[in-house]
Amino acid sequence: MNYLPITRRQQQQMLDTIGVSDVSQLYTDVPDSVLLSGAPSVAGGISEVALTRTLDELAGQNANAANDYVCFAGGGIYDHHRPAFIDHLIRRPEFFTAYTPYQPEVSQGTLQAIYEYQTGICLLTGLDVANASMYDGATALVEAAFMATRIKRGRRVVLASAALSPDKLQTLATYAASDLIEVRHIPVSSGVTDAAALADALAAADGQVAAVLLPYPNYYGLVADVSVMIAATHDAGALAVLDTNPIMLGVLASPGSLGADIAVGEGQPLGNAMSFGGPGLGYFACTAACMRQIPGRLVGRTHDVDGKRGYVLTLATREQHIRREKATSNICSNHALNALIAGMYLAATGPDGLRSIALDCLAKADYLREQLLATGLFSDPFATDDGSDGSSGGARPHGYEFTLTWTGQTPLRDLHDELFARGYLAGIITPDGTGLILATTEKRTIAEIDAFCQEVVRCA
Repeated sequence: MNYLPITRRQQQQMLDTIGVSDVSQLYTDVPDSVLLSGAPSVAGGISEVALTRTLDELAGQNANAANDYVCFAGGGIYDHHRPAFIDHLIRRPEFFTAYTPYQPEVSQGTLQAIYEYQTGICLLTGLDVANASMYDGATALVEAAFMATRIKRGRRVVLASAALSPDKLQTLATYAASDLIEVRHIPVSSGVTDAAALADALAAADGQVAAVLLPYPNYYGLVADVSVMIAATHDAGALAVLDTNPIMLGVLASPGSLGADIAVGEGQPLGNAMSFGGPGLGYFACTAACMRQIPGRLVGRTHDVDGKRGYVLTLATREQHIRREKATSNICSNHALNALIAGMYLAATGPDGLRSIALDCLAKADYLREQLLATGLFSDPFATDDGSDGSSGGARPHGYEFTLTWTGQTPLRDLHDELFARGYLAGIITPDGTGLILATTEKRTIAEIDAFCQEVVRCA
């Protein structure tokens, strides 16, 4: 059947109905600087060789953080090493088929890969059940909040630590605009979630809190004693949600062992490329008690009538499968290819390998921090005077990301730009504009760190 566009008469009838005289009036909100006027100037056809050269030149204008810069930036996306086998395996044709495995009899490989990924996330988080992944860490956190309100019927208040990533808090605020949940922020004290303020907020909410969202480590890189806050959350009858860096779970106590009900996070560090900011994947795990309200897709293992092992979609509480009003989420899919990469990475590294990677990252973070402080151009905004927090030298416990305040004379933005021009991504400028949040990974070398510190002094 041929596609027949609307006639000019039909177009005019629609314009009359909505009260405009011309199609151009529909674009009055678009700035003139980006609005196309007239036909675009497109050159004539060129050969394949010339086209390839042109595209390579255009691609070369991108600043590739993984290959062209020494990256000390983090904030959720990290420059970790990606084993060579990953790109080789994910290019196999079996994984280039449709990612939606609605027909289990013809998608056993995809379903098994998702199942293995889920198993790895469960082992990593110490929790009972994991779903097939979500779009990213921010949506996973938001879905955890909504999941908690479904489990704790009648409660709609969510307490979110202000030490969570600003991007995740913004995503949470966007979803909360629906008025289905009410988000209240818990302030930060000395760089970490204020436990006393959390206790006060739980008491003031008078039994209306469904969930408490806590970072582990937090946006500033600090690791707080979340067990105390989890206990207070449970005493108030709410669910505890930990937002975690999966690499750090190689050395930190698992969310499950700390009593968390739900663990979420950005899974990009697990073998996925930075790719100019995405796509990544959100991982999502919970206790068995929360399982029936888990959002998205979940793969289970079973046996067919002949006793052969098979994999199927189970607990498919999505709007495609059941009545929309009973759906647990509007997340209609998962990032299967990214989850496959994460599953491969976890299988290849194993517990010992992941721990080794995390320790390498931590050691280099300590070295970078010490070298920058030694320049006299930085200070630690969260240091304790006497080490009363149990750490040495008054430094609060941190992951392979940490925050320093800039005390040099050069404006911080100018310093950051100049270091970029010299081939360094010098971390993330703090929201208040006074310091840098810097991250190291196993890819960074001592020589790179020393050279970076020397460049900081030159630019100061």
